[in-house]
Parts: sequence; C-alpha cells; structure tokens
Amino acid sequence: MIKIAFFAVLAVVLLSGVLFSPAHPGLAIHPMDQFEIKPLFGDGHGGLGLFTVTNQTLWMVLAIIGVVLMLVVGSRGRAIVPTRSQSVAEMAYGFVYKMVEDVAGKDAVKYFPGIMTLFMFILFANFLGLIPTSFTATSHIAVTAVLAMIVFVFVTVLGFVKNGAGFLGLFWVSSAPLALRPILAVIELISYFVRPVSHSIRLAGNVMAGHAVIKVFAGFAAALGMFSFLPILAISAVYALEVLVAFIQAYVFTILTCVYLKDALHPSH
Repeated sequence: MIKIAFFAVLAVVLLSGVLFSPAHPGLAIHPMDQFEIKPLFGDGHGGLGLFTVTNQTLWMVLAIIGVVLMLVVGSRGRAIVPTRSQSVAEMAYGFVYKMVEDVAGKDAVKYFPGIMTLFMFILFANFLGLIPTSFTATSHIAVTAVLAMIVFVFVTVLGFVKNGAGFLGLFWVSSAPLALRPILAVIELISYFVRPVSHSIRLAGNVMAGHAVIKVFAGFAAALGMFSFLPILAISAVYALEVLVAFIQAYVFTILTCVYLKDALHPSH
C-alpha cells in the first residue's frame, strides 16, 4: 500500500507538471523583490503628510495585534483550567520569565515586561512573514536596528544609573596582566559599540536569507516544468527550517538582550 501511494503521488506530481508547465520555461528569479517597501495608498507622497502607510507598517501593526490577542484577549479569563490560548500565553510568559531570571539574575525581573514585549513582537513578525504573499518586517535592517538601538541605549543608561562610574569596569579586565589591560579596554570598548550592529544584522540577515532562498527555489519550480516537484520538495524543507529559524532568531535576540542587561546590572569582570 505504501508503494502504491508513493507512485500515485509521484504520478500526480508529474502529470501536474506536464499540464501546468509554462509555455516558455525560463529563469526569472528576483528574490529581493519581496522585501520592497510599497505604499498601500497612492504613490506615497500625499494624503497623510509625513507618514505613509506601507506594507511594512501594515504587517508590524498585525504583529502587535497578534501579541495583544494572544497575551491579553487569549488569557483574559484566567481560568484555573486554562483554555488553549491561555495555555500558550502562559507558556510564553514562563519561558521568557525564566530566561530573564536565569541569564540576567533575579534583580533583572523588574525589566521583564519590556523583554517579553520585545520577544513576542519579533516572534509574531517572523511568523507572520512566513504566510505566502505577506511581508516580513524583521527582514529590514531599519526595523531591527531600531530595536537593537533601544536595547543598547537602555542598558547603557541603566548601567550608569545603577553603577555610576563603576559601569566602566565592564571595559577594564582586572584579571588580565596590567600591561594588557589598556589594550583589552580598547577592544572591549569597540566590541561594546558594535553590539547594536551585530544585534540587528543577525536578525535581519537570517530572516532575509531564508526568504530569499525560498524565492529562488520557487523560480526554479516555475522554470522546470514537469520536474518542478524537485524544487518544490526543496521549498518544503527550507520552509520547515524557516519555521524553526523564526523562533530561534527571536530567542537569540532576546537572550542577547538579557546578557546585555546583566552586564549593565553587574558590570565587573
């Protein structure tokens, strides 16, 4: 039965490739077109003054709505026996809470609401971007850079507020030989200011790369005719990987935020 089912599916795939193959197959792959920001109304130069509603604006708003629906509406009942939506909300809450407590310490728990908001926004933006014909807001460095700069400015200001000049101890490696400490201090200072760059590029680059690969395979599927099932199988595999990447990148961005928060609260090496 398994062999019969396999050959039946293969026959359907080959037949569909023959019936629906393009009349003039050819490669026309433009993987970066999906990241183009377009105004939703008009040409983007009028109507709303300085603010233009774009596809990026729309999908960021949808991500925010998704977070509100999940964390506020989904858990509003606060039932002893939770519903599915409340269970998911509680799992997300517990997951991020434990991350903050384990990485940054108990004294960082007071900043949990901001970190939870950051994690959920990135997570929803990543997952919404996996919907066909949607737009992935986190694929643009303009979005991820703003998020990274918010984290960078916050932890820097918090470090000086909490520790005063003692925050500079983050750059002074007291365990190293005295002659090397000034050199290491310069290296530490440079690496500190590079944080928002790596923080933002890591998220945007990984999200953009996965979507571009899927678009490339989709272009091959349109050009190969009856053999289009081969890139379609590749698309399925990459898409499954992208689902995992969508979560991992939100997790990595958040856990790095917790690490930076720990440095701000406890700057000494």
